[in-house]
Amino acid sequence: MSDAAVNASELIAARAGEISARGQFGLNSQEPVPSPCVSVCRMTADRSHCEGCFRTIDEIRAWSQADGAARRAIWTAVLQRAGVDLPEELEPLA
Repeated sequence: MSDAAVNASELIAARAGEISARGQFGLNSQEPVPSPCVSVCRMTADRSHCEGCFRTIDEIRAWSQADGAARRAIWTAVLQRAGVDLPEELEPLA
């Protein structure tokens, strides 16, 4: 993995950690699930996803209209794409 990819993974992991610490991934949170955007808005060379937040174009487009469940699903996909462990609140139920 390149240094840039490691740095991007670290940024998204830190963002997820902050959101998790505030309880905003929780099903009972009164706050909307925040965006994964880390202000590094640039698509990969193959245009598969953003280099900063790891979202696809479709996920970026859908975000503003997405409900909490859809936003948590996008976060799960983002963190998996980034190779980052999921916070407990995003882990699938056994």
